[in-house]
Amino acid sequence: MPGSGVDLAPSDIIGFWFGEPMCRHWFRATNDLDRKIRERFEGLWRQAADRGLAEWQQTAEGCLALAIVLDQFPLNMYRGEARSYATEARSIEIALKAVDRGFDCQLPVEQRAFLYMPLMHSENLAHQDASVRLFEQAGLVSNARFARHHRELIRRFGRFPHRNETLGRDSTPEELAYLDSKVAFKG
Repeated sequence: MPGSGVDLAPSDIIGFWFGEPMCRHWFRATNDLDRKIRERFEGLWRQAADRGLAEWQQTAEGCLALAIVLDQFPLNMYRGEARSYATEARSIEIALKAVDRGFDCQLPVEQRAFLYMPLMHSENLAHQDASVRLFEQAGLVSNARFARHHRELIRRFGRFPHRNETLGRDSTPEELAYLDSKVAFKG
């Protein structure tokens, strides 16, 4: 069954995410790519969301693959929908455990960015602080710049204003002014 997740291994996720052409579309996906990710990986995402794939948490590669499945894939599969954030907390949990176990240091530096990404997506300031620290320690300069920007949004607003409409949250006047500005992060 397409998208069931059966017979996929962490190496399949890592190979897909870091291979061509996907790596050229990490931050500028298309509707076609979003559809392809959903068709191929939605079943695996559901399995991980239901706390399946526990064995993947025993390795650095498995934790990275879970972070991608739980954090990145739903942003593509459910773009513009509230459920795009449904497994964010789980991805944060995986990332924190992986860092605590030193798994991040077992990964190539360019792959660590996606293990740390759930922390940058968190609306929790402590997670944001950890994100900035980890990106900086890894020497991921561009990611660290974005992490500092994300952290400043959480410091300022306590949440990401660009998510308000999608999540059915009312925006404050300050958030609306920010969203209407030229410097607004739109997600």
